[in-house]
Amino acid sequence: MVETATLIRHAGPGDAEAITHVHDSSWRDAYRGVIPGGELERMIARRGPQWWARAIVRGSGILVLEFDQDVVGYVTYGRNRVPSMPYSGEIFEIYLLPEYQGLGFGRRLFNAARQELAAHGYLSTIVWALADNDKALAFYRRLGGLTVRRAEERFGDDMLARVAFGFVSAPVR
Repeated sequence: MVETATLIRHAGPGDAEAITHVHDSSWRDAYRGVIPGGELERMIARRGPQWWARAIVRGSGILVLEFDQDVVGYVTYGRNRVPSMPYSGEIFEIYLLPEYQGLGFGRRLFNAARQELAAHGYLSTIVWALADNDKALAFYRRLGGLTVRRAEERFGDDMLARVAFGFVSAPVR
């Protein structure tokens, strides 16, 4: 029998290239046809290996998911950036390579980030998704997120709707 190990851990400086690959692939998969093409490519280009290496060195909250010793997903998290919202923590991004989606890895990453937030006293969590990203909306609803706000964000010349999901229960252990 062949066994494949999965591991969720804090990102290290050597993970910048792999996170860049996950970021680029997953963003193209998730946002092609949602975010205008030129703007999407500009956004992706801003997050190269140096950007991720700096974020890791600064101590940003970044966890990676390894599958068979390859980084196939990541989640970023920290203090809620919208103080007027009654949530202490925020999951900023959670992405998996497209071929690893739908296997339960996203749930594991999400729960690991919530546990990290809780360990720092952030017991409630908010996460935003673009309203046209049906996969993300369904994912957060399956996890028990409640729609708590709608807003718009500018992407190039376009305004796109965003949805905030709130999670107030204790994170899953």
